[in-house]
Parts: sequence; structure tokens; C-alpha cells
Amino acid sequence: MTAHLGEIAALTTAVCWTVTALAFESATRKVGPVAVNLFKLVAGFAFLAAFNLILRGQVLPLDATGHAWLWLSLSGIVGFVFGDYFLFKSYTRISARVAMLVMALAPPMAALLGWMFLGERLSGTDFTGMGLTLAGIAMVVLKRGDGGGGLKFNHPVAGVLLALGGAAGQAGGLILAKHGMGEYSALASTQIRVLAGAAGFGLLFTALGGWHRLPGLFRDRRLMGKVALGSAFGPFLGVSFSLVAIQHTNTGVAATIMAIVPVLIIPPSVLLFRQKVTAVEVLGAVVAVGGVALLFLK
Repeated sequence: MTAHLGEIAALTTAVCWTVTALAFESATRKVGPVAVNLFKLVAGFAFLAAFNLILRGQVLPLDATGHAWLWLSLSGIVGFVFGDYFLFKSYTRISARVAMLVMALAPPMAALLGWMFLGERLSGTDFTGMGLTLAGIAMVVLKRGDGGGGLKFNHPVAGVLLALGGAAGQAGGLILAKHGMGEYSALASTQIRVLAGAAGFGLLFTALGGWHRLPGLFRDRRLMGKVALGSAFGPFLGVSFSLVAIQHTNTGVAATIMAIVPVLIIPPSVLLFRQKVTAVEVLGAVVAVGGVALLFLK
């Protein structure tokens, strides 16, 4: 099993992200993306601090190098503040199921960033995989216009664009994290990223004047339960397992396995939230994930 630790961690990440997407969708619709993200990261930081104390003997990652602090902090700002804000904001316009399908573009974006900044090569097969991913997403978000002429969006354009911003943030955060982490602890690296993200959302929450709403939010037990569930499976377990994955296997293999969330999220969306999912949407999700697989599994 240890020979496939990275692949197992990537699959676990996909399951975690499925749970956190469903938990945060309803919470975000109620109180907005900034408050939910701030709660999520503060709770995630508390989880990480406790486990780092148990496993590493220290609450804070004070043994990290300046290089790690710089690049992992940037990763947290790009991945959490930028990426997660837009992703969570998209939940208020489109469902988490559709948003996570658009997020399947994150691996191709990461590949392009690796090509642009890390000198990684892209082949014709890679571009074919990117095309398939785009085609799968298009099958879900686009439909023929009235009378069969032209195409129009099947979901609100603003929601699709917001989810696209989330994908760009996740891709950028992943590249920055890999550059900054090296062989350093995945849990401690996640803690640095979460700390930077929490600081960013704290500043944004202050600018929006949201602190006076905190007492009322904390009294909503159902809301806080969803936030706690999403926080445990998101910035704590999910992000940590994603870093374990890229640390112990090829980044492309890890990204491909983590990208199956659009398929994993369909059954709970139907069974728990009674969402109507068409055969075309299921096929689109499978095609999009297949494109990601073609991109990386060569």
C-alpha cells in the first residue's frame, strides 16, 4: 500500500473535496463566501495546530525555511483567498455540482502554468486532453438556443465565470505549493497556507464590516455544524492529503485522481439534495474527467 501512497492520498482528497463542496454550498448561500471561508480557515487552522502538536511536537511550523514561508503563503493567498472566494461565490449562482465540474479545468490550467513557469513540456496528447475537458464542461454548461440555432448557457454565466476563477486560483496555488514545500511536512505546509488564507479573509471581512454579525452566526448551530464539517474535510484533511499526494507521486497523476470530484458528487447531489441530473450532464462530467486523465496519464 505504501508503494501507492500518493495515489491513495489523491483519491482520499477527491472524497474530502466532495464532502466539503456539498457542506459549504448551503452555508455559503446563507451567509456569503467571505464569512464561510473565514470560519473554514480558522477551524482548519485549529485542526492542523492540534495534529501538528501531536505528530510534530509544535503548534506552529516554526521550523519552516524562509523560502517555504514565502511561497506557501503566496500559495495560500492565491489558492484560498482568490480561488476559494470565487468558487464559493459561484455556489450562490450555480450548484456545487456544476461548480466542481468547471473546477475540472484546474489540472489543465496547472499544466499550462507548469509549461509557462517551470519549463514542463506539453505534447499534442496533452492539448487533446485539455480539449476533451473543455468539451465535457461545455456539454453541461451550454445548450442549443431556442429554435435550434446557436448556443446559450444552460446555467448563469456569472456562476460559470466565478467557478472558472476558482479553478485558476486552485491551479496557481498548487504550483506555488509544490515550489515552496519541497520535502517539508505536508501538514505543516498546509498550516502555513491556511494561516495566510485566514489572514487574507480576515482583512477582507474587516473591510466589509462583517464582524458585528459574528454573534448571530455562532448561535446558528446548523450553520456552524456545516462549516465545521466542511472545514474538517476541506482545509484540514483535503488540502493535507492533496499535498501528501503531490509529494509521493507524479503531480499529473495526483491531479488526475483529485479531478474526479465532478463524478463523485453526482450521486449525493441526486440522493441528498434531489437535484435533477440529465444523462448529458453525467456524460459531460465523465468526458471532462477523461480529458484530465488523457492529459496526465501517459
